[in-house]
Order: sequence, then structure tokens, then C-alpha cells
Amino acid sequence: MSHMRSTMRVFCTDSFEVPLPRGHRFPMAKYRRVRAGLLAEGDLTDGHLRVPEAATDAQLELVHTPEYVQKVRTGTLASTEERRIGFPWSPELVERSVRSVGATIAAARAATENGVAVTLAGGTHHAYADRGEGFCVFNDVAVAARVLQAEQRVRRVVVLDCDVHQGNGTAAVFRDDPTVYTLSIFAAGNFPFRKETSDLDIPLPDGTADGDYLARVAEGVAAALDAANADIAFFLAGADPFRGDRLGRLAISREGLRERDRTLFSLCRGRGLPVAVTMAGGYARDIEDTVNIHIDTVREALRWAAAVSAQPRREEACEW
Repeated sequence: MSHMRSTMRVFCTDSFEVPLPRGHRFPMAKYRRVRAGLLAEGDLTDGHLRVPEAATDAQLELVHTPEYVQKVRTGTLASTEERRIGFPWSPELVERSVRSVGATIAAARAATENGVAVTLAGGTHHAYADRGEGFCVFNDVAVAARVLQAEQRVRRVVVLDCDVHQGNGTAAVFRDDPTVYTLSIFAAGNFPFRKETSDLDIPLPDGTADGDYLARVAEGVAAALDAANADIAFFLAGADPFRGDRLGRLAISREGLRERDRTLFSLCRGRGLPVAVTMAGGYARDIEDTVNIHIDTVREALRWAAAVSAQPRREEACEW
């Protein structure tokens, strides 16, 4: 892969480490290992990588209530609220969370300029306006969508959520908003057990394998893009539909997930639609499986970026 170079920007936040108790089931190390793997294999150089600015309170409050933002900032979450998030509060957790949102904002801005950009974090789609849950403190994609709309970079947004868990927080945030179209493709029997209503939900039975999964992805993404008429797509490229995932319930191979990514990028590219990519979930029994799936996603994004950079720049799709 070392021969492939592009101008694609990649945002990383793994230098902001979160202290977790020994044995905690969230694989925080995956982010650093994805970055290290991409550098070691020559897919990326240090020139691709950016450390993002932190999201500001004003940006967070485009989605989240000021009360919730302040409780996170000051460490005054109730114990029940902290348990719902699944991480013990710490100043480091706050810094990592606002940097992760900042990375998705930065990737979205970069995507509107260059066609595609990636954050090696993000996809925290279980966070609601007034609370976090499921390892999600703030909803990075929702905030980034609102920031780009406020900056008048985009008018309409499509969220293509391919994490194995339904994007319940994102669906709730945008429930009554016709400018943001939400697609979620997920394991029906999985967390969250009380689902929200996305614009298009594709619940899959336990044990769904590559063939059915890829057909539903192709059909669902095409339908979402047709309905959304969007100016940018956010892709939540979850590694957790993988058959070796502890929290997944589906049976998708690594090659099947690569094909998912190729399909999604191809459909977006065919419409001239910029894509901001987030990593979302991944909890494989062997962390290397999760790391390799995330690396595959970045490689597919790099292939697209290399193709885009070889083409003449198209006119802006969004006229104000």
C-alpha cells in the first residue's frame, strides 16, 4: 500500500487517553493500534494525520442541552447517568470526548473540500440531547452535522449508520428534522433494546451472513441517498457486524465488511457526495480483528481519495 498517496486528511485523538478500570470491556487501545498499523504499513504518513481542536460548548449545544454539557464538563453526572454511559467520569474522559467530536467536525469540513476524510474515532451514536449511553458521551456526528449546517457548508445531510447497534441517539436528535436523513442497519436483537425510529431502519436477524447483509446494505444506502438529496454523508463504519465480535450478533466476514465499505463509497462517489468516515464500534474477541477491519475501511477511503484527486474538481453541489 505504500505507493498510494492522496491528500486525504485523517484526524486522530488517541493521544488523549482515558483511564479505565482493569478488565473494562471497551477496547480503548484499538484507536492507537489502528493509527500505528496504518503508519507501519505505509498507508499513511505523518503528513496525513491531524490532531483536532476540541469541540466548543457552543458547538456541543447545537445538539446537547446546556445542562447536560455542564454536567459532563464539571463531573456532576448522577451515578445512574455515569453508569448509563459506561465510563467512569474523569477530566481525561471529558477531554477525549470533546476532541473526538472535534475530529468529526474537522473530518466533515475536510470531506466537503476533498471528497472524503476520516476520523480514527467517533460514531458515538447512542448519545441523546440530554444524556449519554452505551459508551457514548456526546453525539459527534449529530454535532458535526449541525456545525456544518450553521457554517452554511451544507444544507442537507445523510447519516449512513452501519454500526451493528441501532443509532438510537442520532435518530432521536433528528426525528423531526427533514434536513437530516438517518439510515441505520443493525442487529434487531441487540442493544439498545428500546429502539428509536430512524428515517430508514434495517433490522437484521441474529446470524445474518455476508450475502443477505451486503444486499441489504446496497439496497438501503441507495434508498437513503435517493431520499436524502444530501450535500454530505456521514458513514459510521462499525467493525462490530463481524462474526467474531463479542457484542455483535451478526456473522459478517472481514471481506464482507470490506465489500460493504466499497459498496457504500461507490454509491456515494457515483452521486458526487462527500463522505466523512467515523470508526464507530468494534469489540472482537481478538482486538486485532477489530483493528484490521478499521484499517480496511481507511484503505478503502484512501482508494477513493486517490481516485478523486486524479479527477478535475467538480463544481460545488450546494448553492446558497
